[in-house]
Amino acid sequence: MIRLYDYWRSSASYRVRIALAMKDVAYERHDVNLLAGEQGADANRARNAQGFVPTLEVDGQTIGQSLAIIDWLDSTYPDPPLLPRDPMARAHTLQRALAIAADIHPVNNLRILKRLSAMGIDQAGRDDWYRHWVADGFAALEAMAGEGRYLGGETLDLSDVCLVPQMYNARRLETPLDAYPRLVAIDSALNELPAFQAARPDRFAPA
Repeated sequence: MIRLYDYWRSSASYRVRIALAMKDVAYERHDVNLLAGEQGADANRARNAQGFVPTLEVDGQTIGQSLAIIDWLDSTYPDPPLLPRDPMARAHTLQRALAIAADIHPVNNLRILKRLSAMGIDQAGRDDWYRHWVADGFAALEAMAGEGRYLGGETLDLSDVCLVPQMYNARRLETPLDAYPRLVAIDSALNELPAFQAARPDRFAPA
């Protein structure tokens, strides 16, 4: 039995849902409401010591951190692969993926924004903070993008799985995207794919 503990609008959870859909892995989904603080509850911390989402539970064992979960999925369900076998291509894929998952997302997630609020920074200031770091990361990612249909060329990979949730959040926070035509075009192409459509946050939003 595979269970996913996630929040519908969490970009890290969104990545994992995309990977699960791409690999056609059946799972049971359990919502952890971040806005209600359920991530910090004892039940969630028992699954995930950091008190985060997502968490994947596999036969009683748990994995936290979205890229660790996706790495397990890629090893366990190798088709389609999300990381190339060629060492240089693999490194470039990870470079693009981590530009999002390690550099854009962590400084803009809910706990950071809540801390900014606790420091007296108003909503306008928090929104400016968010857009600044998205713009900084997207400028680099635009330069890294290849000439093909996807970030790495003509083959979909882990960096594409990371891109779509970050683009979703950028639009939700009304981040200007005109400076990133390659990212916009790639995001549009990816969102036409069934696996990406199946993982969209609106499919899991509370009624």
